[in-house]
Amino acid sequence: MNLVYSGKTKDVYALENGNYSLLFKDTCTGTDGVFDPGANTVGLSIDGIGKQNLRVSVMFFEILKKAGIETHYISADIENSRMEVRATKTFGQGLEVICRYRAVGSFFRRYGRYVEEGQKLDAYVEMTLKDDEREDPLVTVDGLEILGVMSPAQYAETKETTRKITAVVSEVLKEKGLELYDIKFEFGVADDGKVILIDEIASGNMRVYKDGVIVDPMDLTAILLGE
Repeated sequence: MNLVYSGKTKDVYALENGNYSLLFKDTCTGTDGVFDPGANTVGLSIDGIGKQNLRVSVMFFEILKKAGIETHYISADIENSRMEVRATKTFGQGLEVICRYRAVGSFFRRYGRYVEEGQKLDAYVEMTLKDDEREDPLVTVDGLEILGVMSPAQYAETKETTRKITAVVSEVLKEKGLELYDIKFEFGVADDGKVILIDEIASGNMRVYKDGVIVDPMDLTAILLGE
């Protein structure tokens, strides 16, 4: 395996068969030792969190597979915290896609003059360019086209797929008495030109509430894994 990219929470290796291997690390994003899934820096290390994030991701990828939704997931080696995935081309230098069911977090900070905190949203989808230096700026479909990151057709496909995947994740959480407020994804383009889900679906990428109180990502992971 050849290391091709070292990220904050995962390393990416190229495999001889043309696929890639993602190594889930025990590092977490945060600031001054405090875990924050939305932070752009590594803030701390939690022993075993990489393996737990992998287990949650595999669980959701398998559920999506049964639902007929394509992803980059192929297989996983849980013991060694590795996931084998299909080769995909990222949008630009990385694009994050957020689906929101309720007005919280950065959405409420931006649009609080127009909505109440926690107000229901109709699966609102927004996209941000991955750029730590510029704090992941929001971008419109016109902006994506002008910048050469994504075509309008790819935008529409990504938006539709995002809503489908979010609905699946939300249903899984509902069965456990939980409510999904928002979730963050990444997408890429497969060899056949189709837009598919990549990266992970871990607890740190979503805001989940129980009886109006946010569930800590570590606690959410334990709930999802039945621990």
